[in-house]
Amino acid sequence: MTETPETWLTPETHQRLTEELADRSGPRRTEITSRIEAARAEGDLKENGGYHAAKEDQGKNEARIRQLRHLLDNAQVGFPPAEDDGRVGHGMVVTIRFSDGDVETFLLGSREEAPHSSVDVYSPTSPLGQAVIGRQVGEAVTYLLPNGKSMSVEIIDSRAYRS
Repeated sequence: MTETPETWLTPETHQRLTEELADRSGPRRTEITSRIEAARAEGDLKENGGYHAAKEDQGKNEARIRQLRHLLDNAQVGFPPAEDDGRVGHGMVVTIRFSDGDVETFLLGSREEAPHSSVDVYSPTSPLGQAVIGRQVGEAVTYLLPNGKSMSVEIIDSRAYRS
């Protein structure tokens, strides 16, 4: 049995996603169904572009509804503890130094936070996210990039995110 990964969401993002789910499950679903019915009434469905477009929209909408339900059912809502133990975890703003000296700061969290975050957001399941999660400030880690090469980083800061 596989475990569902923890997804951390700010209260604002949780509210936004809850509202999106309500819209997609209600008014948007009804509007798409009406478009499908209107296109069906036109007759021949083989060459009916409006019908095929509405069916594609329906499929995308239903997929997003499933995604939102899963995300909201499995989300941790709130802010990470303000404890300053230096450990990298979900909902933390992490600053790392690459081996070439470049420094980058990012939020380790859900991509759903990205549109409203003032910093880049990396998923905990990304190669970098997996490499740093659970590590301490001061630790150096090496991880594999998607192209098969390895990258080394040093964790120089980890603090709780506040929107």
